[in-house]
Amino acid sequence: MTKQFTHKLLLIALSISVSGCAVFQPKEKKAPAQASAKSDSKDKNGVKPYDKVITKDAKSDKGLFTVHKVDENYFYEIPDSLLNREMLTVTRIAKTANGIGFGGGKQDTQVHKWEKKNNQILLRVVSHEIFAADSLPVHEAVTNSNFEPILQAFPIKAFHKDSLSQNYVIDVTDLYSKDVMALGLPDRDRKEYKVSRLDDARSYVDTIKSFPENIEVRHVKTYNASNPPSNESTGSISLEFSNSMILLPKVPMKRRYFDQRVGWFARGQVDYGLSDQKSKTVRYLDRWRLEVKDEDLEKFNNGELVEPKKQIVYYIDRATPKQWVPFIKQGIEDWQVAFEAAGFKNAIIAKDAPTKEEDPDWSPEDARYSVVRYLASPIPNANGPHVSDPRSGEILESDINWYHNVMTLLRNWFFVQTAAINEDARSVQFKDEVMGRLIRFVSSHEVGHTLGLPHNMGSSVAYSVEDLRDPEFTKKFGTAPSIMDYARFNYIAQPGDGDVALMPEIGVYDKYAIAWGYKPLLDKSAKDEKQTLDSWILKHQNDPMYRFGSQQSGVIDPSSQTEDLGDDAVLASQYGIANLKRIVPNLIEWTAEDGKDYEDLDDLYGQVLSQYNRYMGHVTANIGGVYQNYKTYDQEGAVYTHVPTAKQKEAMAFLQKELFETPEWLIDQNIFNKVEFDGNLERVREFQERSMNNLLDFGRMARLMENSEINGKTAYSLLNMMTDLRTGIWSELNRGNSIDLYRRNLQRSYLQRMEYLMTKEQDPIPARFRSWVSRSNVDVANSDIRPIVRGELVTLQSNIRNSMNRSNDKLTRYHLQDALKRIDLILNPIN
Repeated sequence: MTKQFTHKLLLIALSISVSGCAVFQPKEKKAPAQASAKSDSKDKNGVKPYDKVITKDAKSDKGLFTVHKVDENYFYEIPDSLLNREMLTVTRIAKTANGIGFGGGKQDTQVHKWEKKNNQILLRVVSHEIFAADSLPVHEAVTNSNFEPILQAFPIKAFHKDSLSQNYVIDVTDLYSKDVMALGLPDRDRKEYKVSRLDDARSYVDTIKSFPENIEVRHVKTYNASNPPSNESTGSISLEFSNSMILLPKVPMKRRYFDQRVGWFARGQVDYGLSDQKSKTVRYLDRWRLEVKDEDLEKFNNGELVEPKKQIVYYIDRATPKQWVPFIKQGIEDWQVAFEAAGFKNAIIAKDAPTKEEDPDWSPEDARYSVVRYLASPIPNANGPHVSDPRSGEILESDINWYHNVMTLLRNWFFVQTAAINEDARSVQFKDEVMGRLIRFVSSHEVGHTLGLPHNMGSSVAYSVEDLRDPEFTKKFGTAPSIMDYARFNYIAQPGDGDVALMPEIGVYDKYAIAWGYKPLLDKSAKDEKQTLDSWILKHQNDPMYRFGSQQSGVIDPSSQTEDLGDDAVLASQYGIANLKRIVPNLIEWTAEDGKDYEDLDDLYGQVLSQYNRYMGHVTANIGGVYQNYKTYDQEGAVYTHVPTAKQKEAMAFLQKELFETPEWLIDQNIFNKVEFDGNLERVREFQERSMNNLLDFGRMARLMENSEINGKTAYSLLNMMTDLRTGIWSELNRGNSIDLYRRNLQRSYLQRMEYLMTKEQDPIPARFRSWVSRSNVDVANSDIRPIVRGELVTLQSNIRNSMNRSNDKLTRYHLQDALKRIDLILNPIN
């Protein structure tokens, strides 16, 4: 066969394949090539064939969506079954720049849904802040007022149909690599650090992983900033963000409505469908979905403990040091006793994370798993965040972040609060079983947060101070009715008291709160539960063991403080100081180790000082304090009551004796000559000044004025407080005594604060803190504050003049002369 003949046969064959006939048409000879090109190109909507977008080189990860990586681009393949399904997106800082807090901090939470519109996929932001049942006429108005904004629109790049669904392929690279504020640095931080723009060249997507119920994205953002918190020379901030997108259940869990008399993390929603004649916010609890199995309903109704349909399971990170794993597990399962009060057994359990050999696909980022994550970080902390469904409050998953240096925090607390009575705490390196018990305590506390419980700072006041010295009482009840209080360790117990308990455990309040939040009421709707839930509260309304006291940003209620113990701050602090006086002389011995420097001595002396300052704060809060006890209309008595006058006077007397009279026992030159070349004078002045300024706070002064107006002459008034403070701090004037350097420093600090009170106004609360900062507000210039301060300065001026010649000490006379000049400048400022 000749070459020419072969060529003709080939042309005929090609012609047949294109046109379907055997007639040779030279003008059509390029048709096959054109047809092939057309099949590879985009259609009129820009959609390409699937294999031209998701090439053979793609790295694919199947899960909620299939995620493909092609070169440096990331694609989502979204099945039509997941269009319009609501998904919760949580944005956190995974790795932080110095000065921007802890890694893991939540920045934003949004509900998203993916929606097909023509040839695009829209990412919409769904709000659940307002609501009305779709059966009500007002539902249409709510819908019109709650139009869902579009966060981003994505052209469909390709279609892919499999046996289950039609899938839409979109390129999501820009969603995570460009500047989308909802998925990156929030506006408040941009303003603080003066961010101008995102630097695209230094921003990128690190990883996108897909799991059955969630997608986890890690991306690095670099922002140009003129006021960065660290590394100023770079003029920028680099952060690694994590975005968790979690599929919400099709059917939301039944809500349980919030009551402020029982502490709980809760969320709110304005319900326009209620019969109230105003818009009303309803709040409901964040809690796990614990349900009774159908086959166990009869047992449950008969009062038998049953296992829930789905247990709360915590996995322990593979990176956790082996010696601490049993203690973290115990801390988790300590909560089983609380869930038994709610009718469940084995409701919460701890498991080891599977090894890579046992399950190579297991990941702590998989939303199906809640994990205690061990972080090799110098941060001295642990925290227990959770992710919950905004429609119902259902907790979907939780990861407890356990930072390595939480052990340093525990060592310091346990040493300074118990070493006076506890030999196990008298070193800088605890035995494993001692540290393990402390780790178990913190584990229990953090797990409590993940179950929905906030801090209950009003718990520890339920116990009398003397009960905390009783071994029998403390062994039965611990140091507080709730492990969710910051009732750390028993600093009240004295040598000779015996084998007292040193820390709280899951207590009476914890069992009550878990039962109140989790016990199923099978025959009632969420709204119909209220009467039963109220009855559980009223049953214990007069028992302080069941009281909830919220955490305060500025202490107004002295019975709801952090780090305190017992019902009497003065007596508790006296016992605490007695123990600190036993610790200080032994600090060198208890920190000693051959060949070691004095770093631990310096550190633990600082811990003594910090603990001492806590006692001063606990007592100060009683002056101008107002108790808060949550109540409803069917309960008798006031919600807010001022601290009794006798208690406020006792607090002032304590401060004069233990703080403003120089605490000589804290001044140990045998310690100072090993850790510093100077600093003691300023240190004493600073902690005295800090407490005095706290006492002379505008908000506290406002409450003292209001107290005297409400309760008349029986009240401890602002004038009473100012007179007592002045006479105590300047007590040498009455006796003509010499004034030593510590007291001279204190008296100058007093004059400096009086000048502040005469010239300054109350600082505004920054906008970002207004939602949680509590304080008493006062218009200083138009109140009695300045007349009283002026009167006190005039009285002091007269007292100084009358006593100046009584002292033979030259420095005392110079000091008083200077004080007179300072007072004159305050009263008669030079313009």
